[in-house]
Amino acid sequence: MFTGIILAIGKIAVIEHRARDCRFKINTGKLPLDGVALGDSIAVNGVCLTVIELGKDYFCADVSNETLSRTLLGEATLGASVNLELALTPSTRMGGHIVSGHVDGIGRVMEKKPDGRSFRFKFKAPDNLAKYIAEKGSICINGISLTVNDVDGAMFGVNIVPHTLKETTLGEAVPGTRVNLEVDLLARYMERLMQGDSAAAAQGGVTEALLQQAGFLG
Repeated sequence: MFTGIILAIGKIAVIEHRARDCRFKINTGKLPLDGVALGDSIAVNGVCLTVIELGKDYFCADVSNETLSRTLLGEATLGASVNLELALTPSTRMGGHIVSGHVDGIGRVMEKKPDGRSFRFKFKAPDNLAKYIAEKGSICINGISLTVNDVDGAMFGVNIVPHTLKETTLGEAVPGTRVNLEVDLLARYMERLMQGDSAAAAQGGVTEALLQQAGFLG
């Protein structure tokens, strides 16, 4: 588990193709690796990866075909910058929100406008994820925990402060940039819980009938 508070920007140093999957070597920049061991998890642009080789300033991880197909790691290029975060420990400050590192889909930057020293971004999420994104709720973008300012259909806005622009890859983002999205974990579980005993046979998500059955509609 993670918090979405980025600790460093790393670089993809090696992409080794192995059958239908890959092994990545990632230079870790200023990420502190002193307490990291083989088998630990590190989030790379919001994707939870397992450390299989560890050096003074790098780690290697195998990336499955499933992860390559569902995240932007499948389009990664040598030298690309990536946001890095170490997994939670019992003493970690919970500065963001609970992040699993399991990316739900790929979104796109639609707009980037200055607002004082900050920037306001507009993103478009895949249509199937829009129902999980709520005003003043949390969302994880390329591993960064952010607060949703406003929502309009599958479009949503966030405000990025100068520190986040400097310390994450969002500083390089422009309209058209694609990003990994992880919706709030609680929203995903809430949908499943609302289905109750019918979850095993349910084919869809939250519907008007389901909301009425759960008592949310009169």
